[in-house]
Amino acid sequence: MSEQEYLKDISEIKSLMNRSSRFISLSGLSGIFAGVYAIIGAAVAYFFLLPKGDFVVLHSWNFKMLLGLLLLVAVLSVVTAFLLTTRKAKQNKVPIWDTTTKRLLLNFIVPLLTGGIYILIKLNSQHYGLTASLMLIFYGLALVNASKYTIGNIKYLGYVEIVAGLICAALPGYGFWFWIFGFGVMHIIYGSIMCMQEKKQ
Repeated sequence: MSEQEYLKDISEIKSLMNRSSRFISLSGLSGIFAGVYAIIGAAVAYFFLLPKGDFVVLHSWNFKMLLGLLLLVAVLSVVTAFLLTTRKAKQNKVPIWDTTTKRLLLNFIVPLLTGGIYILIKLNSQHYGLTASLMLIFYGLALVNASKYTIGNIKYLGYVEIVAGLICAALPGYGFWFWIFGFGVMHIIYGSIMCMQEKKQ
């Protein structure tokens, strides 16, 4: 065996080991759908729930409806991601639920759940101002934390979400628009990039 063939075999083995330890079935379409859901939800909130001329929700009914809308967007995004990712896994003939998947979910859920509880504590104290920035920051941290178990550039989406959250915290009054950017626009951009990469493979 020549040195070139030996190096090629080593490279292929490393690639197989890398793929076996990382979750490779994430669907780009799920990111696009998540972004679309977020923008539609934001539009409903803007026209029907948020007080005119003010982006701070102070009325209890509006607040509860807004939380319900956010929950609906999250559920739709998760269900869509699960269905599309499962379909992609079957097409690629790879397992959808294994040790790597469990590790990915654990690393994603812990920062996200921690952030969610902290945000609810702040909201219960009627501290609304940093809600959008905290959502972006903790979501970004969850993505970065889970990225070591995925193949792709999901960590860069996490970095963008974190930076957007920090800028949002420094610019009070623009949380609504940063939320649309982070959860809507960036998901669509990232999902589109993933779809283009999938077509090249």
